Formats: sequence, C-alpha cells, structure tokens
Amino acid sequence: MQPAIELRTNPFLPYAQIARVDHWFKNAFMLLGVLLAFFYRPELFGPGSAGQLVSAFFATCIIASSNYVLNEILDAPLDRLHPTKRDRPAANGDVRPWLGLLEWGALGLIGIQWAFAINGPFGASALALWVMGCLYNIPPVRTKEVPYLDVVSESINNPIRLLLGWFALVPDRMPPMSLSLSYWMVGAFFMATKRFAEYRTIDDPKLAASYRRSFRAYDEAKLLASMVFYVAAGTLFAGVFIVRYKLELVLCVPFVAGFFGYYVRLGLQPESPVQTPEKLYRQRGFVAFAVVTTVLFVVLMCLEIPGLYTLFNVDATSFEPLWRIGH
Repeated sequence: MQPAIELRTNPFLPYAQIARVDHWFKNAFMLLGVLLAFFYRPELFGPGSAGQLVSAFFATCIIASSNYVLNEILDAPLDRLHPTKRDRPAANGDVRPWLGLLEWGALGLIGIQWAFAINGPFGASALALWVMGCLYNIPPVRTKEVPYLDVVSESINNPIRLLLGWFALVPDRMPPMSLSLSYWMVGAFFMATKRFAEYRTIDDPKLAASYRRSFRAYDEAKLLASMVFYVAAGTLFAGVFIVRYKLELVLCVPFVAGFFGYYVRLGLQPESPVQTPEKLYRQRGFVAFAVVTTVLFVVLMCLEIPGLYTLFNVDATSFEPLWRIGH
C-alpha cells in the first residue's frame, strides 16, 4: 500500500479569508458622499476625479479589512458557539492569533497612511473608522457586548463612510448633518435586523447569550421595537434633508419605504439572508428593487421640479440642476 498523501491547503489562505475581501462591497456606502459632493460641486464630475475616488475606495477597504481581522481574532472563542460562524478560519484554528494581530496592525498602518496621503479630512475620517473598529472589538470597552450600543457603535461606520466619500472630493467643508444622521440610523436599522435574524436562528436564549453577551438583554420583541425606532429616526432626519436641500426626493419616499419593508420581510425569514449581508446579491428581487430605488434617487438629485416647491410651500434650492421640469 502506498502511504496516504496529506493534502495541505495554502497556509496564507486563512489570513486572506479573515481580511474579508468579499465584504469590501460595504464600502459602496461611500457612494452617497460622492453623489453629494458632485451635487454641491458639479465641476468635480469628470475623468480627473476617477483616480482620486479609486484610491480613496481602496484605502478604505484596507482599513475595513484591518477591522475585520481584529474581529475574527477576538471573536474566535465565541464564534465556536455559533452554528455557522464556528467554521470561520480563526474559530476553527487555522489562524495563529499572533500572526493575525500582526496582520491587523499592518493593514491598519498601511490604510491610515494611504488615507492621509489623499488629504487630511479624509485621513481623519479613515482613522475614525479604524478607531471605531477597535472600540467595537477590544476589551474592556468592546461595545459589541453592550445592548443597543452594539448596534449604534457598529452602524456609525455608515456616516463615516459617507464622510470618506465626501472628503475624497470636497475636503474643505462638511456634508449636511441631517443626512449623516439619517445614514447612521439607517445603518442601525440594518444592524438591528441582523441581530433580530441571528437571535431567531439560534432559537435558544441561553445559547444566544453565551454567544453574544448583548443577547442577554435582548428578545425578539425588543429587537423588533429597536428596528422600528431606527427606521423612524432615519426617515425623520432624511425628511429634514429633503425639505432643506432637495424636495424632489420626496418622490422617492414610497420606494425607500418599500425597500425597508422588503428588508424586514427578509429578516423574518427562517435562516434569514440578512445575517450575511455579503450574500444578499442572491436575493434577485431585493437587488432589483434596491437598484431601481438607487437610480431613482440619483435621477431626482439631478432634477428640478418647481411645481413641487409650490405645492409644499418650500423655498427652492440654490443649486443648479442638470434638468428642469416645468417653470
């Protein structure tokens, strides 16, 4: 008999996996900041800004991967208690903790230096993204273990990404606070829905509490109530932005409401796909609805309908639109 041949996987693969390159799509949340920048400064739109945006995107991705690596290393003992996360590389022992921490530090240093090379405000925002990852994961703060703070501290990455998209092009002023707060609350809604789906999937309060300490204070009713709170707060702040800056976006409201409703529906499904947002692309109906809503948002940002301002008794904005309907 021939001796069995031991098959070895690439020893570097687990370290690439914990960087979660497949999660880089979340940095598409920078897009709103980019759109706002073009709305305020349309002269920025052109091939000259493309290289700046590509550089800004990848700098953000490197910092995000640094945070993902830290999350994988510190969460490994608890992930072993989760029905699906126990198969992650750090949880199943494929990653040496000290090498993982070295990867975390190296990615963070590279990403932050890259970000400050773009400009100061962008670099400061990138540093804030990295610091929030530390506060979220590292004891004794470890906000991910604190009920409700786990959601709002993670979702603050949404307005930070908005700032990153904005500062990549407009480093000398701040974007509207109303939209930043709305973005934060919308992110909190997504995160609370994910927690809700996780809690339902585990379907055992004691096991859920052993996996995530914040689950000791949660139940389905509390998580569902928090989802309603976050979406209500998000729409309120969005309404302030719409009335103050771009009333045409009121036509997008039914589609945005439908988007939230669709997401809740997904969150209520058994083994809900919102537990792994990076795989939501498989939900074709949801993706199609999201694309239509996004396209409508972009079109309305570039459109002016004077009759709407008369109807709602709101002063027109001072920004020159690409297209005007009516007089």
